[in-house]
Amino acid sequence: MKLKLMGCLLMLVLPALAQQRIDLSGEWQFSSERETGVVRLPGSMLTNGKGDEVTVNTKWTSSLYDSSYYFNPYMARYRQAGQMKFPFFLTPDKHYVGNAWYERTVMVPKQWKGQPVMLYLERPHIETTVMVNGQRVGHQQSLSVPHVYDVTPYIKYGKPNQLTIQVYNGIENVCVGQDSHSVTDQTQGNWNGIVGKIELRQGPHIWRKRVVPDMQNGMVDITINETTYRLPLGSDTVRWDEFHPQLYTRTVNYQGTSVNVTFGLRELKIDGARMLINNHPMYLRGTVGNCCFPETGYPPTDEASWERVLGQCKAWGINHIRFHSYCPPEAAFAVADRLGLYLQPEGPSWPNHGVKLRSGMAIDQYLMDEGRRMIDAYGHHPSFCMMAAGNEPAGNWVPYTNEWVQQMKAYDPTRLYCGASVGGGWAWDDGSEYHVKAGARGLDWDKHAPSSDDDYYQQLLFPRNYKSSEPNNSPIIAHEQGQWCAFPDFKEIPQYTGAYKARNFEIFRDLLADNGMASQAEKFLQASGRLQTLCYKYEIERNLRTKDYAGFQLLGLNDYSGQGTALVGVLNVHWLEKGYCSQQEWAQFCSPIVPLAKFPKFVYTNNERLEVPIEVYNASAAALRGAQVTWRVADHTGTLPVTTIPLGKNIQLGKVQLDLAAYQQPTKLTLQVAINGKASNQWDFWVYPNDLNCDKIQCDSLFFADTLDAKALQVLADGGDVLLTAAGKIRYGNDVKHTFLPVFWNTSWFKMRPPHTTGAYIQSNHPVFGYFPTDDWQNLNWWELTNRAQVINMAEFPADYQPIVQPIDTWHVSRKLGMLLEARVLNGRLLMTTMDITRNLDRRPVARQLRYSILRYMASDDFKPAIRVAPEVIQHLFEREAPRVDMFTKESPDELKPKLN
Repeated sequence: MKLKLMGCLLMLVLPALAQQRIDLSGEWQFSSERETGVVRLPGSMLTNGKGDEVTVNTKWTSSLYDSSYYFNPYMARYRQAGQMKFPFFLTPDKHYVGNAWYERTVMVPKQWKGQPVMLYLERPHIETTVMVNGQRVGHQQSLSVPHVYDVTPYIKYGKPNQLTIQVYNGIENVCVGQDSHSVTDQTQGNWNGIVGKIELRQGPHIWRKRVVPDMQNGMVDITINETTYRLPLGSDTVRWDEFHPQLYTRTVNYQGTSVNVTFGLRELKIDGARMLINNHPMYLRGTVGNCCFPETGYPPTDEASWERVLGQCKAWGINHIRFHSYCPPEAAFAVADRLGLYLQPEGPSWPNHGVKLRSGMAIDQYLMDEGRRMIDAYGHHPSFCMMAAGNEPAGNWVPYTNEWVQQMKAYDPTRLYCGASVGGGWAWDDGSEYHVKAGARGLDWDKHAPSSDDDYYQQLLFPRNYKSSEPNNSPIIAHEQGQWCAFPDFKEIPQYTGAYKARNFEIFRDLLADNGMASQAEKFLQASGRLQTLCYKYEIERNLRTKDYAGFQLLGLNDYSGQGTALVGVLNVHWLEKGYCSQQEWAQFCSPIVPLAKFPKFVYTNNERLEVPIEVYNASAAALRGAQVTWRVADHTGTLPVTTIPLGKNIQLGKVQLDLAAYQQPTKLTLQVAINGKASNQWDFWVYPNDLNCDKIQCDSLFFADTLDAKALQVLADGGDVLLTAAGKIRYGNDVKHTFLPVFWNTSWFKMRPPHTTGAYIQSNHPVFGYFPTDDWQNLNWWELTNRAQVINMAEFPADYQPIVQPIDTWHVSRKLGMLLEARVLNGRLLMTTMDITRNLDRRPVARQLRYSILRYMASDDFKPAIRVAPEVIQHLFEREAPRVDMFTKESPDELKPKLN
């Protein structure tokens, strides 16, 4: 390596020449293995309307774990040529895997003679072979960095030059795995083409830019290819981080060409379980960039597009982005530099599902080479803070990734390295500087009542598959946290105006309508969305409460449009709000400063006293001095004795205390905590009367039963009223598993793994709730009633009837379900519930209150069921079982699986 010490930058710049460029965007002659024509580049075959028609026999580049689409009679209408709709992911009109040739002529000026000429292809997909004037120049296959060819020996100056680029998008040579987000049809699609800058450039190829600050000596080392320039820093230089995204630009003369280098000055290191930037704690609130760009099918290469995406991340309190098994283009790094975001690009591989590490496959060397290429191309960007080899590998991966980390760290020590981003069941990779690992994530409210005073600390000390007897003392970031689903937003369908269409949403909309619930679509979206937001709030807060947790990576702040359609975002795939969670609401629990209330429970009786410790997560730029912490519950207010809030986690602020005796009626309350106008947060809780006595209600004409037996039928025949408390008795619907928590990811990709529902829609204005105040969604007070409760499959009920409490089924099936319903049966009136409102009422104030409200309703003039149901419909609920839902086979159909060498 050559080292040049430059004392005067001006003298360095003057002799340099600006690099000349010829833009090659525009029309190109095109041919594939099956068609010819003209296309526009930058672009893909798909954006140009080229490729094979999508059919039932299309060989997708992905795993398809739900094969029912191919044999389910209901899906036959979506398997017709020219009308194809897939439930797995967004549907393109065309699909093509193979070779394609792009050709045009270009004039190269005579003045360029004597200087190197480079062909620059910013982002081809996947392999390119270049020919100039009939002569082969070379072949490249990077998925992460530009393909650049030295075409100097082949150019005719002052004359037309024939340029031919062969692009191959099969994956067997790069061997990254068919589900890698760099190639799979589950995300961007396995497209064939070239996007971004397509240019001829005069001058040397700048294949490496590297910046190493030496803050102690006031210098910075800038490396261009093999030459390092040591330049002085000014005395007033500012270090780069999320709070101070200060950038500097220097120009150096490399082989007679001016090279501008924009960079930030930052130093990263590990201190036990903490990650530090410039000796300041780096607490990460992250999301995963899944490479879902429906309009084009590929990641944008312009900064304006990334300003919109990354700007949304920043606005929603995110300071970190992991790019799942792919590396974004240059523009993403440049925008992240300006916004102050910490990026973790990955090697472009999910080496699983047919690909394994250290098993003699091409992926081993490819990931090593690709890692160095990524560092060379983007290593000067301060936002490029972290890096992993890829996602959830198979094979003998731990020794492989340990070696990968060692090699990358030796190659460039200015960033932090993780072997691979992995789920909880993966081995512990002891060679990583930090860990992106699941296990310490989620909510366990399917097992116990909700609270907000727990954390993940023990799971950090001894992570799953951790072998040492000594506690772990390295940083852990929660891998793919969240994955809570909401129901599809069918209003989103018109937003898909480009290469990919939301025909999966059209299938789900048809299912809902065909099962008599078209009118419920928006209600289901809002109700499931509110529950989704609640789950994100309490899981994120649990992470923020956990001592020594380095942070989290949500699987998606926005939706993931593949793998069965995973609607895990509070934003849709276009990064737009869905209408149930605002940026302001989200910022309460996902920001640099977050007040945290440690509720031991959320349901109280009025003979209890509220005692809730308050702490704060302060991941801001500095300690908060002169802090004023206030709290409010209805008309009750108070302050906490705090003056300074230091940086860090688990900063204790005091305790909110309140006697609840004044609340004689069931009441929903909200605790609000605010800090100096800089941060606020709030939590709902409920107070119920302690001395409620359901037995005092006059119910002489009401018959209680748990099945529709002969006595109940006789009461109905005589014009009486029946309350069926059928908890645990239902058969028609017992295959549907409902918990308080919603669907994880989706039921298609995970083979109908429970739970199958995404909360419930509640007719909150129904008079049955006259003494039971409720939201129209399954808020925390419903846990006692709905967690692990049975549901009713209402397939035999009138098509237009919607139950009072309506669990929201997986959108892949959309069965009409109920937990509380009413009907006229024979000459009488019936109200039926599968929620337990009979047992242990002295310890279950919510169930007691709902029972009281139901009895008051049935004794009133408001009890007027609108529909009539034959008694056998009710009897079938206890006697029959619903048809089996068979959504998958052990693997995807063999004929659709990519062939891997």
